[in-house]
Amino acid sequence: MAVLRIETPRVFVPLLSSSRYKGSHGGRGSGKSHYFAEALVERCLMRPTRAVCVREIQKSLEQSVKRLIEDKISRLGVGAAFGVEHDRIKTPGGGMIIFQGMQNHTAESIKSLEGYDVAWVEEAQSLSQRSLDLLRPTIRNDGSELWFSWNPRFATDPVDKLLRGPDRPPGTIVVEANWRDNPWFPPVLKEEKDWDQKRDPDKYAHIWLGGYQKNSQARVFKNWRVGAADEFDAQPKERFYFGADWGFSVDPTVLVRCYTRERTLFVDAEAYKVGCEIDATPALFDTVPHSRKWPIRADSARPETISYMSRHGFKVTKALKGAGSVEDGVEFLKSYDIVVHPSCRHTIDELSLYSYKIDKQTEEVLPVLEDKSNHVVDALRYALEGARRHGGVAAFGVYAGA
Repeated sequence: MAVLRIETPRVFVPLLSSSRYKGSHGGRGSGKSHYFAEALVERCLMRPTRAVCVREIQKSLEQSVKRLIEDKISRLGVGAAFGVEHDRIKTPGGGMIIFQGMQNHTAESIKSLEGYDVAWVEEAQSLSQRSLDLLRPTIRNDGSELWFSWNPRFATDPVDKLLRGPDRPPGTIVVEANWRDNPWFPPVLKEEKDWDQKRDPDKYAHIWLGGYQKNSQARVFKNWRVGAADEFDAQPKERFYFGADWGFSVDPTVLVRCYTRERTLFVDAEAYKVGCEIDATPALFDTVPHSRKWPIRADSARPETISYMSRHGFKVTKALKGAGSVEDGVEFLKSYDIVVHPSCRHTIDELSLYSYKIDKQTEEVLPVLEDKSNHVVDALRYALEGARRHGGVAAFGVYAGA
């Protein structure tokens, strides 16, 4: 086989050395996952390797890095050396790569991983202390390594305490990687990064530079999580709710779709574009399934946009809004358990960052909502405005007339 050449960004060069613990933390677009996926393929080619790719919660392989590793195998031209199966990848010399969720393991079941050489924990900021305590002593072959890639949330998260705290384990190499370190940073992400940098410095610092979230007590939404793709099983007669927020100048135009089951609100689709011209808005909305079929409740501040979208086949009506509607709408959203589809990246960002104001002198959390990181949140409020005004949860469920 020809010599395999993998271009490694400078920031990741320290991770090429052998070490018990390897970690990379930072913001979106840094290439962390791409580096570790390529490093795993390379290691499997160099010597027989048994590797497990771990997340805290993994209800389906769609949540794993399996597809990313498959893409790397293909792009590096080494597909003949690997055997891609439904739930694993067979590697040269009798090795394999498997994909598991740590939350499913017990002290007994984790023993099945004792013969493994590498454990790569993706989205390691979500790894619980229990899972970390189970995993570390289990991966114990001679020369075995534990890899961690993550976008930091809080200094108190177990992975941060372990790998960024004052008493790091011996044999630890950790690098910080951000968008500036990625020589292949894509233009589409640059547009989003530039917008966040200009309009929302806190979001930019957390999402793009990998900074910790500020004052967790100020976070508005703590009643949400990212769901597994297979949790979203909308039925043909589902009652969908659509909400839209219009872009002003450099603000994003947003459409969001959601539905409910008892006390759970599922957000399963979004459209989001900064600087979207009015004549491009129909095509943007068409990326959300059934957006022409269902009523859309939209921000009333742009009646000309509502009229334009109505003329182009969308059933758009204006939100009533009014005094206290923002606070009431937010409280209504907080009354549900919110589950967000992993593809709804901007919804995830905003639910993570939407905050109450903090007094700059006393650092006390004030009962006043920040007017930023709220475009998707506003769209969700508009989508559910009718339900909130007409009975709340009783208005939800399967819509027999659909």
